[in-house]
Amino acid sequence: MGDMTNSDFYSKNQRNESSHGGEFGCTMEELRSLMELRGTEAVVKIKETYGDTEAICRRLKTSPIEGLPGTASDLEKRKQIFGQNFIPPKKPKTFLQLVWEALQDVTLIILEIAAIISLGLSFYHPPGESSEGCAAAQAGAEDEGEAEAGWIEGAAILLSVICVVLVTAFNDWSKEKQFRGLQSRIEQEQKFTVVRANQVVQIPVAEIVVGDIAQIKYGDLLPADGLFIQGNDLKIDESSLTGESDQVRKSVDKDPMLLSGTHVMEGSGRMVVTAVGVNSQTGIIFTLLGAGGEEEEKKDKKAKQQDGAAAMEMQPLKSAEGGDADDKKKANMHKKEKSVLQGKLTKLAVQIGKAGLVMSAITVIILVLYFTVDTFVVNKKPWLPECTPVYVQYFVKFFIIGVTVLVVAVPEGLPLAVTISLAYSVKKMMKDNNLVRHLDACETMGNATAICSDKTGTLTTNRMTVVQAYIGDVHYKEVPDPSSINAKTMELLVNAIAINSAYTTKILPPEKEGALPRQVGNKTECGLLGFVLDLKQDYEPVRSQMPEEKLYKVYTFNSVRKSMSTVIKLPDESFRMYSKGASEIVLKKCCKILDGSGEPRVFRPRDRDEMVKKVIEPMACDGLRTICVAYRDFPSNPEPDWDNENDILNELTCICVVGIEDPVRPEVPEAIRKCQRAGITVRMVTGDNINTARAIAIKCGIIHPGEDFLCLEGKEFNRRIRNEKGEIEQERIDKIWPKLRVLARSSPTDKHTLVKGIIDSTHTEQRQVVAVTGDGTNDGPALKKADVGFAMGIAGTDVAKEASDIILTDDNFSSIVKAVMWGRNVYDSISKFLQFQLTVNVVAVIVAFTGACITQDSPLKAVQMLWVNLIMDTFASLALATEPPTESLLLRKPYGRNKPLISRTMMKNILGHAVYQLTLIFTLLFVGEKMFQIDSGRNAPLHSPPSEHYTIIFNTFVMMQLFNEINARKIHGERNVFDGIFRNPIFCTIVLGTFAIQIVIVQFGGKPFSCAPLQLDQWLWCIFIGLGELVWGQVIATIPTSRLKFLKEAGRLTQKEEIPEEELNEDVEEIDHAERELRRGQILWFRGLNRIQTQIEVVNTFKSGASFQGALRRQSSVTSQSQDVANLSSPSRVSLSNALSSPTSLPPAAAGQG
Repeated sequence: MGDMTNSDFYSKNQRNESSHGGEFGCTMEELRSLMELRGTEAVVKIKETYGDTEAICRRLKTSPIEGLPGTASDLEKRKQIFGQNFIPPKKPKTFLQLVWEALQDVTLIILEIAAIISLGLSFYHPPGESSEGCAAAQAGAEDEGEAEAGWIEGAAILLSVICVVLVTAFNDWSKEKQFRGLQSRIEQEQKFTVVRANQVVQIPVAEIVVGDIAQIKYGDLLPADGLFIQGNDLKIDESSLTGESDQVRKSVDKDPMLLSGTHVMEGSGRMVVTAVGVNSQTGIIFTLLGAGGEEEEKKDKKAKQQDGAAAMEMQPLKSAEGGDADDKKKANMHKKEKSVLQGKLTKLAVQIGKAGLVMSAITVIILVLYFTVDTFVVNKKPWLPECTPVYVQYFVKFFIIGVTVLVVAVPEGLPLAVTISLAYSVKKMMKDNNLVRHLDACETMGNATAICSDKTGTLTTNRMTVVQAYIGDVHYKEVPDPSSINAKTMELLVNAIAINSAYTTKILPPEKEGALPRQVGNKTECGLLGFVLDLKQDYEPVRSQMPEEKLYKVYTFNSVRKSMSTVIKLPDESFRMYSKGASEIVLKKCCKILDGSGEPRVFRPRDRDEMVKKVIEPMACDGLRTICVAYRDFPSNPEPDWDNENDILNELTCICVVGIEDPVRPEVPEAIRKCQRAGITVRMVTGDNINTARAIAIKCGIIHPGEDFLCLEGKEFNRRIRNEKGEIEQERIDKIWPKLRVLARSSPTDKHTLVKGIIDSTHTEQRQVVAVTGDGTNDGPALKKADVGFAMGIAGTDVAKEASDIILTDDNFSSIVKAVMWGRNVYDSISKFLQFQLTVNVVAVIVAFTGACITQDSPLKAVQMLWVNLIMDTFASLALATEPPTESLLLRKPYGRNKPLISRTMMKNILGHAVYQLTLIFTLLFVGEKMFQIDSGRNAPLHSPPSEHYTIIFNTFVMMQLFNEINARKIHGERNVFDGIFRNPIFCTIVLGTFAIQIVIVQFGGKPFSCAPLQLDQWLWCIFIGLGELVWGQVIATIPTSRLKFLKEAGRLTQKEEIPEEELNEDVEEIDHAERELRRGQILWFRGLNRIQTQIEVVNTFKSGASFQGALRRQSSVTSQSQDVANLSSPSRVSLSNALSSPTSLPPAAAGQG
């Protein structure tokens, strides 16, 4: 379908173009073919055809400085001619498709067949009414009306099957809808800066049109194709399109082509948009894949985005996850990588299903044997041909009973409960400022044992203000009085700050009266500009005098330089460079300093050491960031070699050092305390210096004075974890991370190393589950490596958001604590549901089984069983999965990866309640008719009317389930099961609703539900027995679990199944766990099979002409998986993850990446 829509899209655009082509100086086709060229070819083509980029701007009727006029009609026309900037998504599945999928369920199919056979037989009347003598069992009072009603049971089963299918399909449909809503919300969140009518505005990416002048800066993900007009030091990572991890330097005269979907790694600039949507380079790829590939492509980009600067260090990352990650992401759309919870659930569901199958088979066999022996052996009846239909009808009835046992035993509500719980949580987490991009991240978060957080903006408010300064040999403890500063120094200072900062950074007047001024752009620069304003100076005139176009050369800030410098040309043709950056780095390059009279004097290393001791360290110990501002003059002749950075950024003259305060967010210390109480270690990873970091860590409560902990700088950390050869060793990391609380002056690579080290560590008995926060482009690898990556919604770059699982829309650490709470809540909701569900399963199966064996007929009829199945599966999953979280969830330690789903306490509850329910039901079954003085319902003939006796049993059973549903709200053995019940309206509605429907079924259900109406006193008895569940629940809670050693836990992931890296991809899943223990020979055999499979897939892919790359990628991941398997079989080899941690020993898997 996708291809269709896209080609329509094209032809429409082509038609438009032929009619409007003349309005603009170039057609869409021309621009598209231009964008397909690279580097020098493109430059030549622009020169030959258009002249230069300015000429293209003129043809597109736009101004490089002022942008588009931005009138509605003009924008509309551009959209018409050049297309819109969005790619039509894949069509969602229709409701009917979902219904069809729900119908594929095996148990339902068996039931449908049985029901249809039963229907057919009920309409078949044998000739010659001699069937009375066929079977003794039929001797009951079967009047004509009853025989006519034989079809009702079959019809009722079909009806209930339809019900189940519709409910399932509806749930899938709403889930799909929510997911799409989420996707579109994420897409709307993405805004981009363009210039329109000389105003810089932020518009949603979809609004960008051809001819727009877009401002691009470090960390952006380019939303459309364009030509570079002007800018400085722009470097782009084009690996998402070309696969080359080297950064490409852009310049007007060498390579002006900017392509959509690529990442800006350094620098800033402006571009004129030349192609949008399906005509941009990424759009063309999507079109080739058919829009279906769209989601995968996005994920693909995420998987391949590599940090070029750290490419060498990241090599292991690429081989360990590159290929497989892509493959996983490819599979993502069809089958998410199993999360811990899903793994445990799948295992449990399989175990329960097997047990149910065995039970139902035995039930059918016993029923059939009993009937044949009784009829043909004991009563010595001959098999008469005219009696065949009657006998077949009996057998079908037995078969239906068997299938019903199976239906009740299989917990098909499990996946439903997980989905509902996750979808509900995700929706509610939006309110708590968590935008969840991958559903299972929500549940993983509940198991988190470590959080590695950034400092700036996450733990602190990200409102920078200068509070101390060292100017002209004086250390001011607050902002100095302007009159006390020498005029020369003041002028230099104002110029240095105003010019040497991004011109997009500004301080705007407050929105509300009395509020703080708004800081726009880079917050550190905002702090410095604020300092200029505090000194009663203004930076605007300086900037208007020296507009951005006139800047001679800019060295932008990056994580290697840790400083920013701008070169300008002075009126006398000489050059001046202003620099600012981390004080210990910039001071090292200063050889002079301005004294009190504004004259430079010599600044020797020993002066510097003294300054560090007297000024910088005291500032840092107050938790301030120290920034040094400096300048240097160059002669005009000879012009310096600007590319030789080491010579240029040297011999500076220090103007001043300022201490910038970034106050801790008021809610953070409390949030961190909650984390620590919940058994989660919070670590701070920051680029700041160690004293500042330590001061802030103490303020936040990450470290408490007097504790045994480590605060390291990146250099020291690297020294400790590497051996003599400079390779990272896991044992060394294991010595450090348990005590490490603060990692200062760290590079993005250090962050990634730390996260990987903690995850791969086998130091603790539980594998650590790590969450990481990040905002910068360079945090991408760490965010991807972590179990849960949080990106900052406000300060975060697009690259970080792409790599993350959850986006914090308010950049606040306390939102992470909310995510932990929701994650644990999901886990608990599933456990509550399981506890309830399994009780019902155990009871229903045993009742049906024993009833069938003793009385030849299940006390609970097929339709009744399906109704019970509906309440306990679908409704209960809704009721129990939507419990809101409480603070008490944060009082326990994380569960960890191999904690069983069903704890001992839950097992005690399940068995305890099952005992109560079974005792009562069997009492009612065998002596109930005496207690209530009614006719016995046992041994009724084939089509006899429903008995009150069996109706009472059915009704009591449902009442017990309803009250047990209230018990199931607590799983840790709490006493008060009603606690907070009214906070969950869904739960109350469902319990009351089920009760109401039950009344209707019993009183008016009649033949289809095999119910006879009951008297009021009988009803009261049923409800009374149900209420007994609550009392019994209290009795069970009194029994200490520790005494019940014999109780087994269920649903745990054993260590064996934890494949290295937890990356059980689809291919490995095909290899069963048991088989995994087989010898190596078989593994080679699997490997061979896998190869053949891949080859077949490649051939098919070629035939269908779909993404050939996908198949190749899969090939490489298969190779690496077969290696995983090989590793498992030979314990002597290091696990794959270790083998990959050193760039030198890349196994063939990496070669497969080729």
